[in-house]
Amino acid sequence: MTADQKLQKVKKLGSIRGVDLDKSWQEIVPDEHFDWINQRDDSFDGFIAIGDKKSAESPAAFSTFSRGLATSRDAWCYGFSRDGLERKMNATIAVYRSELERWEKAKDVPDVNSFVTSDSTKISWNRGLKNDFAKGKKLTYKPQCVVICCYRPFTKQWGYFDRDFNDMVYRMPKIFPITGSDNQAIVLPGPGEDRPFSTLICGSVPDLHFLHGGQAFPLYWYGSGNDTLALFENEKSLRHSSITSHCVSRFQNEYVAANVAQEDLFYYIYGLLHSPEYRERYKDNLSKELPRIPAVKKFEDFQAFSQAGRDLAHWHLDYETVDCYPATIQLADGSSGEVDKRGAKHDKLLKKLTDDRFYVRRMKFAKTKDPATGKTVHDRSTVIYNDFITVKNIPLDAYDYVVNGKSAIEWVIERQAVTTDKDSGIVNDANLWATETMNNAAYPLELLLRVINVSLETNKIVSHLPKLVIA
Repeated sequence: MTADQKLQKVKKLGSIRGVDLDKSWQEIVPDEHFDWINQRDDSFDGFIAIGDKKSAESPAAFSTFSRGLATSRDAWCYGFSRDGLERKMNATIAVYRSELERWEKAKDVPDVNSFVTSDSTKISWNRGLKNDFAKGKKLTYKPQCVVICCYRPFTKQWGYFDRDFNDMVYRMPKIFPITGSDNQAIVLPGPGEDRPFSTLICGSVPDLHFLHGGQAFPLYWYGSGNDTLALFENEKSLRHSSITSHCVSRFQNEYVAANVAQEDLFYYIYGLLHSPEYRERYKDNLSKELPRIPAVKKFEDFQAFSQAGRDLAHWHLDYETVDCYPATIQLADGSSGEVDKRGAKHDKLLKKLTDDRFYVRRMKFAKTKDPATGKTVHDRSTVIYNDFITVKNIPLDAYDYVVNGKSAIEWVIERQAVTTDKDSGIVNDANLWATETMNNAAYPLELLLRVINVSLETNKIVSHLPKLVIA
């Protein structure tokens, strides 16, 4: 209904009495959660909470979870180039130390805000850093704090994981201590986010906006058991399962003749959270609160969801090494062919190209005419990679795999690019991850082709999930 139609409807009623006389109107009463519209399904409250920070004693599926890393200075603390990250962090720390020396000599200046340089091309201040400055805290560069992070879906960057220069690390040091750890975490959007529910697993420190407002639920947590949050934990002797004994007992009671392991539950949860039926049935709950985890009625369905979760985790964690989708590659000279699933080095057309031909500034969709309207629209079956390479015959159903409000393919198109931060002027070049970290100039192109495959396989797994019959 348009705004004009709504106004005409109200005008026709004449008064509040008109509403009473018009039997097509329905009275809305808020529920116990004070929801007026899009009211939650009450049965949701009977399922086990995925996590609960309010009380360590409350029954929940995970004993530990955390928001993603919030740096408040992403341009400085993240980068596709490890060398570039080290250089800019050393440079900004040098500015901090220089300003601190100046401050210590100028004792008659009480206000930090008016004293320190405001040059955003040299340093990014926030409240925490200014508080440290006011206390005279001397900060140093820590090379061991440079780690690989999951910055956005299907996009890794080097990150500087250090309390001194991160606004909030939350409980992330217990999940991915920087001494190195073998872990996986199911990342969910924060409650109240304005996009449809989705989830994505990660294998290293996720940024807060890996999924918007993201909360990470790990397979394991690391530590001494005294709830300390040291960044440097000895993970070999201090690894704990994050799936609670309460959760295991609850599911074991449902399937008395079967053995339910903690790892099985972890992947069951990941599989279940991909169920279109679960997402649709509880969409009003999921838009306002963290998920709750029901037990399905049959153990065979539990096993199917758990296996699906394992399979999805493989595709979503190993996306850099799975086969490329055999799309058609067309080169600037007009030659074309189906790409080799093993990648550019094995492809008869691409292996002839020099590394500079794989350099990408920003991918874009080709254009086409909409036959219905005659307007120029995106042709999503074709991606112009650069001036030398075009990718054709991308299956449109691959775009059905959406995470964090955007298709996985479009995350790759957006993030495999060269960007400049407007405040600092820092250039972040995805090609440097390709050449320096992956030792493969064709990495951005192969990533696009691999994520097409990931998307199709995800759709296939999700389409074969069991019906959601809850115990």
